[in-house]
Amino acid sequence: MIILDALLFSAIQALANTPLFVGERLLTGVADLFGGIILIVIGILVIALIIAAAIILLPAIIVAVVVWFLTGSFFYAGIAFLVVALQGIVAVADD
Repeated sequence: MIILDALLFSAIQALANTPLFVGERLLTGVADLFGGIILIVIGILVIALIIAAAIILLPAIIVAVVVWFLTGSFFYAGIAFLVVALQGIVAVADD
């Protein structure tokens, strides 16, 4: 009787950690696949937006660096950056 109890107890312990049907494992795999695809798409969109913003702001960054080297003032460089950045954003918005 003790051997039967030990066998049944080990079977119950083994089944407690496994799904009782195959569908649970299948649904988990599909959810992981779709979740991974969605995260990859979101990552690509974020990278594309960062690159687009850097391209639009590149002239403003260059002007700010030149003004900073010529004047040595971060204040004037900041003003130059804002002016050129606003011009670039307005130019892109008009298209």
